[in-house]
Amino acid sequence: MPEARDKGCAMDFSLTIEQKMMVDAAKRLVATHIQPILDTNDRDKGLPKTAILAIMAKAADLGLTCARIPESAGGAGLSMLDYGLIGEQIPPSVALILQPHEATTARIHFGCSPEQKERYLTDLMAGRKIACTGSTEPDVGSDPRGVKTRVTEIGDELVIDGNKLWISNAPVCDLINVTCRRADDGGNSSVVRVLVDRNESEFETRELDMLGLCQAPLGEVTFDNCRVPKRNLCPDTGDTAKLLTLTWLANRPLVGLMAVNLAQKALDAARSYAGIRKQFGRYIGGFQLVQNDLAEIETAVLTSRLVCYNALAAIDRGERANGLSAMAKRYAVDACDHAIALAMRIHGAIGLSRELGLEQMARDVRTISIPDGTPGILTLIQGRELTGLDPFRG
Repeated sequence: MPEARDKGCAMDFSLTIEQKMMVDAAKRLVATHIQPILDTNDRDKGLPKTAILAIMAKAADLGLTCARIPESAGGAGLSMLDYGLIGEQIPPSVALILQPHEATTARIHFGCSPEQKERYLTDLMAGRKIACTGSTEPDVGSDPRGVKTRVTEIGDELVIDGNKLWISNAPVCDLINVTCRRADDGGNSSVVRVLVDRNESEFETRELDMLGLCQAPLGEVTFDNCRVPKRNLCPDTGDTAKLLTLTWLANRPLVGLMAVNLAQKALDAARSYAGIRKQFGRYIGGFQLVQNDLAEIETAVLTSRLVCYNALAAIDRGERANGLSAMAKRYAVDACDHAIALAMRIHGAIGLSRELGLEQMARDVRTISIPDGTPGILTLIQGRELTGLDPFRG
């Protein structure tokens, strides 16, 4: 596709020369700088901060730390489609580190004061510091307006109390963009954002063990009388929930492309194995049922890739992409989950071995189903776009 160009009655879905160069550069980044780091660290634990900073320094060269920030502001100014083309090449355990960081830099650029941007964005865009967004809580997930973490003004300080859970990058972050609830003098409350800098404010983090994507640090954050300079309160425009939603729109197909990355590897492995493994005196690739499974895997990979590209391209065109974005992530993850299961089946017993790696892909793709919207929430978002009726608030 990536760019669908009308030529009479035909549509050209080929990559441009520039897009091919971006994809090749991303593949070189993975082979030269990312995969060696993944291979030399425990695959069942979050990467150490030193390793993440080494990856971020290189990822910054491709704009993966500041994709949505305009070039005029020092960012990469990528289209969302180009961001997806590059992001698809990145191993999902690393993509789940880079994407939350990049989304946070975008939220700071578009939703913070000039002084706040000046203090933080340069280091974040260069990959010298690690950022994350603290929105979800133990009993608050897809509805950021339900947050219970409180912020109170006391003199020249803000005091934050509460917990955030399932926060990507939390154990290693330098800066966390925290969604809080603030009460006014009249007893009413509003949702606000506060930048909490680990160098000046104390908070606790605890790393969480997960089913998959184990090298991407995930954590719980506890704020107990956490004191933050008042200057770190983000401007109150009333658009906190909207800003989160706008970044989620692109995040969802980007997460879908993480699943595509895994399923493509599963397809490559299954196709190769079908050409070398023999049973009953024949290569198993010659059996019709194996060919059927391979065809199903390839179809899942291609359709998932295209639906994600389509959603990203719609965002670039300025279209309302809420339903497309939700559809892309939900469909891609489900289809790629099925594709990886089929690839494991083609491999037989060895498909279950840790040595081969398909079992890790199976765990990773299941983990991808949760970030940036569960399948049920995404289905309701798509249904709302189809019917015009809100299933959440009536």
